[in-house]
Amino acid sequence: MKGIITILATLIITMSSFMSVADENGPIMTFETKTHDFGTIKEANGPVTCDFEFTNTGNEPLVIISATASCGCTRPNYPKEPIKPGKNGKITVTYNPKGRPGEFDKSIKIRTNGNKRPILKITGVVIPQED
Repeated sequence: MKGIITILATLIITMSSFMSVADENGPIMTFETKTHDFGTIKEANGPVTCDFEFTNTGNEPLVIISATASCGCTRPNYPKEPIKPGKNGKITVTYNPKGRPGEFDKSIKIRTNGNKRPILKITGVVIPQED
């Protein structure tokens, strides 16, 4: 019985080692920040934009497959070409406050050819347009 437990423990440790090595290989999208607070904005001033800068800290080219916002009022724009290891890129997010007074908290899900699926967040408060 001790032999079986020892073999299982060895297998678990070995598998963990392989999994951590696998996480370090391939493309890795590393952001400077994953959140942006627009603060207080006026609905009358129209859309606002921010950039989320990132670096491919992995060892293979990074391909962004999609960037999907939680609402139609939020539009992400991302590089369509592969980002080489060590190179930078940015995802530009535009929020349209028209008809949306009050607080907002939106998320943008990023899908890449890497193992992780980053989520970006934008927040703020919209002051309604005066009539």
